Amino acid sequence: MSYQSNPEVELPGFRFHPTEEELLEFYLRNIVYGKMLSYDVIGFLNIYHHDPWDLPGLSKVGEREWYFFVPIDRKHGKGGRPNRTTKNGFWKATGSDRKIVSLSDQKKMIGFKKTLVFYKGRAQRGCKTDWVMNEYRLPDATLPKDIVMCKVYRKATSLKVLEQRAAMEEELK
Repeated sequence: MSYQSNPEVELPGFRFHPTEEELLEFYLRNIVYGKMLSYDVIGFLNIYHHDPWDLPGLSKVGEREWYFFVPIDRKHGKGGRPNRTTKNGFWKATGSDRKIVSLSDQKKMIGFKKTLVFYKGRAQRGCKTDWVMNEYRLPDATLPKDIVMCKVYRKATSLKVLEQRAAMEEELK
């Protein structure tokens, strides 16, 4: 199979909707262990150098959700917590990591999923947005590459909430 750089142009009707198991076991595992993928549908990008509203234009595929291989950027070198700040805000975890198990073997844990929400501004005073990220990582303690996969999307917002926001913005003018 030849390498395809833009499958949406080459494959009419193509939709990229992988399962969590496919994201972890096929895409992320192959990249972490240095195997080239046949189709270039997920790009490498340090998404923390960009605000979430810029990410759709930087993604290789996707209309409502966008996928990236992301190097883990640590606040203090090799150890410590990940640095998830951008120019205009930060990503904040919403809870603890969720274990992902294989669909074919419920006893086999294949990775973790962390859900984060983007806040405009700086910590403590940030304003919550409707941008959400699911960060997937492999469970292995020692990996050849420190890479995660991120799925970014905007949470559906109700008409009532949109009207309230518009009214608040109008009051601020």
